[in-house]
Amino acid sequence: LARAMAEREFLVSTAESVEAGIALAEEVKPAYAIVDLRLDDGNGLSVVDALEAVRPDCRAVVLTGYGNIASAVAAIKRGAVDYLAKPADADQIELALLTAGEQGVGELPDNPMSADRVRWEHIQRVFEQCDRNVSETARKLRMHRRTLQRILAKHAPR
Repeated sequence: LARAMAEREFLVSTAESVEAGIALAEEVKPAYAIVDLRLDDGNGLSVVDALEAVRPDCRAVVLTGYGNIASAVAAIKRGAVDYLAKPADADQIELALLTAGEQGVGELPDNPMSADRVRWEHIQRVFEQCDRNVSETARKLRMHRRTLQRILAKHAPR
């Protein structure tokens, strides 16, 4: 995503955690920001709060694979201009950054993620956070290790 946004002539800086995101917001004071709702050390809405504090006109878009109405409302109330469900491509994100709030109510996605896909994305995210360690991932997900191995062996649902 960082590379795709850089190709669209955005100046890109990245942060992997809430703490790093807040520090980056205070240092760079960006005009545009893309924030993941779930970061390693907490909730991305804290980064949106920091962006709003240091630059109230910052156009922040919140991305999430775990979208729900409550978190969407919270993101908008805290200053985000849009809230997109993953997988969102760079074109959708650029459109949201540049036009959010100006085009009225956004369209519903043509291909909303199924519950199985959301589950798969969550398992993959935790698996990556655990450095692809199956035993540690199974403990975090409170699931039997063999069950997790079977799930990981299958292809992602649509």
